[in-house]
Amino acid sequence: MQVYEHICKMADGMQDELTAIRRDFHKFAEAGWFEMRTSSLIARRLTDLGYEVLTGDEVCRADARMGLPPQQALDEHYEKAMQQGADAQFLPRTRGGMTGVIGILRCGEGPVIAMRFDIDALGVIEETDPGLHRPAREGFGSVNPGFMHACGHDGHAAIGLGVARVLMDIRQQLHGTIKLIFQPAEEGVRGARSIVENGHLDGVQYLLGAHISDKDPADPAVVTPGSYGSLATTKYDVILRGKSAHAGGAPQLGKNVMLAAATAVLNLYAIPRHGEGQTRVNVGTLRAGSGRNVIADEAKLEMEVRGETAELNRFMEEYAVRIVENAAAMHGCTSELTLMGAAGSLVSDTALCERVAEVSREKLGLAVSDALCSENGGSEDVSYMMNRVQEQGGQATFMRALTAEAAPAHSRCFDFDEKVLPDTVKIFCGVVYDIAGQ
Repeated sequence: MQVYEHICKMADGMQDELTAIRRDFHKFAEAGWFEMRTSSLIARRLTDLGYEVLTGDEVCRADARMGLPPQQALDEHYEKAMQQGADAQFLPRTRGGMTGVIGILRCGEGPVIAMRFDIDALGVIEETDPGLHRPAREGFGSVNPGFMHACGHDGHAAIGLGVARVLMDIRQQLHGTIKLIFQPAEEGVRGARSIVENGHLDGVQYLLGAHISDKDPADPAVVTPGSYGSLATTKYDVILRGKSAHAGGAPQLGKNVMLAAATAVLNLYAIPRHGEGQTRVNVGTLRAGSGRNVIADEAKLEMEVRGETAELNRFMEEYAVRIVENAAAMHGCTSELTLMGAAGSLVSDTALCERVAEVSREKLGLAVSDALCSENGGSEDVSYMMNRVQEQGGQATFMRALTAEAAPAHSRCFDFDEKVLPDTVKIFCGVVYDIAGQ
């Protein structure tokens, strides 16, 4: 029990440090593939701790990244990151959106354990009223307009750095290889695939991930050991192109992309549901046309499908692509679909969930939720990593780190009780020691 007591004491002593790290990342929020300052500072901290550090294209395979912003926007943010205090040694490795960091701790022969911490913010405008929002009141609201940590990934990054410090401190009691994966572009499920396709989950026997989640402040539980039910998803940007003409004088000379877009949208929503599980489809945006008397010649749709399983998602995707292509052809237009994000379904391994519960309750003295697993709404691209590990015969779990939240995730007033930070550090480190302790 001595090592577990040391983990708890060390994590509790880091409350102020973890809070400061979280608030710094919150203040300088960076959305997916823009996490340049964030990545450089994580790389600096891991290097100073003594980790083997991977950055840039060592982390993400460039051609496997999805949903990249325009190059000009990436270039502009690189300059901003430099001005906002990015680390000069590691910042150049992030140019062009090559973000994300992996820290590796090699402790001889033994199991290979990976932990995933996502680091990106959202495209949300943060609340600035001090009366409504603690970050505004206490001076750590986002200074990057249109970027906000509205889902807790600033906390995840801080937790990862806390875990790194504790594990380095107890490294003499560990064996095996430990990977800390600081993942970019989780929002929109765009980043995990590029890390998996770079081989970083190959040979991993255990994968731990976690997400900060809301709870009743009166509930003593600090963790739900696992998750299930995350929907597989595929996200596309669709460009439809036609031919403009005078809407009054010669409409027959045009190829009306507005008709193609409307046909596509109505029929996408008409895709029949599937009897074997949940399915979803949504068109989030539609932009088309230039004037009331002009036959529209270009439209852009942002759409997604989801399914309870990979097979159900594939059913939805194939149906949706067929609709888009044929809606365009009906009206003499063309279609172009660009993959912007994708993820699989996920199920946590019962054996690893039970291990998390036992370590948390018996070794760390932490309250555990009554449910071993909770249903994960929406989609999560940690599924790429989990599925890769499980395909190899390994175990994976996606925990819920429970804390009181000020507002729903992805809202402009989102915030959380920072007591969750040291408690979650304890759980990650305690489970690692239970697996790899000598």
